[in-house]
Amino acid sequence: MTLLSLRAGRLAVDLAPQAGGSIARFAVEGIGDVLRPTRAEALASGTGRDTACYPLVPFSNRIADGRLAFENQEFHLSPNWPGVRHPMHGDGWSHAWTVVTADARSAELVYEHDGREGWPFRYRAKQVYRLDADRLAVRMSVENLEGRPVPAGLGLHPFFTRDADTELRCRVIGVWRTDPEVLPLDHMSVPPAWDFSRSRKVDGLGLDHCFDGWDGSATITWPGRDMRLTLSATEAFRHLVIYIPDGRSFFCVEPVSHANGQVGRHLIDAGATLAGEITFTPSSS
Repeated sequence: MTLLSLRAGRLAVDLAPQAGGSIARFAVEGIGDVLRPTRAEALASGTGRDTACYPLVPFSNRIADGRLAFENQEFHLSPNWPGVRHPMHGDGWSHAWTVVTADARSAELVYEHDGREGWPFRYRAKQVYRLDADRLAVRMSVENLEGRPVPAGLGLHPFFTRDADTELRCRVIGVWRTDPEVLPLDHMSVPPAWDFSRSRKVDGLGLDHCFDGWDGSATITWPGRDMRLTLSATEAFRHLVIYIPDGRSFFCVEPVSHANGQVGRHLIDAGATLAGEITFTPSSS
C-alpha cells in the first residue's frame, strides 16, 4: 500500500488513496496521534473502514432496509457493511481513489462512480487535502453526473484518539432518537444528558446519534496531553454525528450534509456540485 505523506511544521498526515481515499495518520510532533493510528492490515483490506478517517460519499450513516425513496421513486440498495443489514456510509470508503496531484503539502483525490453497483446514480467525488503549519483542511465535493436531479450528500468520518479525560464542546439544536439498529425514530431538542454547549468529558456517554443545527465549530480537548483541536466546517455541513462507543480508545465527531436516512431529500441538480470544507486546527490547550 503506497501512502502519500504530507508534512508542514509539526504536523504530519499520511493519506491512503487505495484504501477508500482515507487518512491513515494525523499526528502532531511531540504530542502524538490526533486520530486513531491505522494498522497495516486495515490498509491491506483496500477499504477505509478501519483507518483514521474516511470520506462519506454519497451519503452518511444508514439507509433503512436499503430503500432509497425520492420524488415518487424507490430504489433498493444492497447491504455493504459487515454485520449491518442496512447499506451504510456510501461507496467512497470501499473503493480506491485516483491521485490527480500531490506534493509535500497537498493532494487531490478523485473517485468516479458509474452507478452499476452500490449507489444507483453516477457521480464524481473529490477530496483536496491541504496541510499548513497549523492546520489540515479537507475540501470535499460530489458532482452529479446524471442528466436529472438525484440525491447525494457528503461527510467525513474522523476517529479521534480518546483518553479518560478527553472533552468535547459543540453547539447543536436538535437530535434524532434511534432504535437498537441506530435508525432514526424521531427528532427532539437536545436533552441535558447530551448537551455539549460546555466542554465535557466524552467517556461513558455511549452515544451514536445525529444532531442538527450545528454552528460549524467543535472543540476537542486532551488535558493530559495539553492539546486542543478545533474542528470547523463550512455551510454544506450543518449536521453532526457524534459516536462515542463504550470501552473503545476512540470517538467520532462527523460533519455531514444531511440527517441519517434523509439523503433522499437532499437532491443535487443535473451537472451540479455540492462542496464544502472541513478544517482541523490543533493547538496547545
